[in-house]
Amino acid sequence: MGMYFEDFEVGQRFVTAGRTVTEADIVNFAGVSGDYNPIHTDAEHAKETSFGQRIAHGLLVLAMLTGLRQRSGHFEGTLIAWLEVRNYRFLKPVFIGDTVHGETEILEKRETSKPDRGILVQRVRVVNQRGEAVHEGEFVTMVRRRPRG
Repeated sequence: MGMYFEDFEVGQRFVTAGRTVTEADIVNFAGVSGDYNPIHTDAEHAKETSFGQRIAHGLLVLAMLTGLRQRSGHFEGTLIAWLEVRNYRFLKPVFIGDTVHGETEILEKRETSKPDRGILVQRVRVVNQRGEAVHEGEFVTMVRRRPRG
C-alpha cells in the first residue's frame, strides 16, 4: 500500500527509478495519440531541424513521469484523482536513448471537507541522464487519508 495523506510532509522529496526512451515508445505513442508529427516520426525530416534528430513527444515523457511515479509505490492504492497540472514546461528535448527519471517535492498539503481524503501540491521534474531538467511543473492530486478506527 502506498503512502496516505498523513504520511506526506511539506518539503519531502522522492526520486523515481529511471527509464530509457525507445523507438518503440515513440512509435506506440504516435499510434495511440495520432500525433505523427515528423519531428517525432521522420528521421530525415528531423535531421533538418534545430534538434538534428527525432525527439520524444512531450506528452509521452509526461506520461512516462506519471508511470514512474506510480511504480515508485508512494501512491499505490492511495491516489484518488488527478486534479490539476500547473505551469508545466517542456524545457529541453528528450531523444531516443535518453534515460529519464522523476523527482517530486511536496509543496503543500491541505485537508478537504471530506475526512477520507486530502490534497497534495507537488513540484515535479523529469531529469535526463546528464542531470538536466527536461520538464518541470506542479501536480495537484487527491490522496486517501489513513482509515480511522
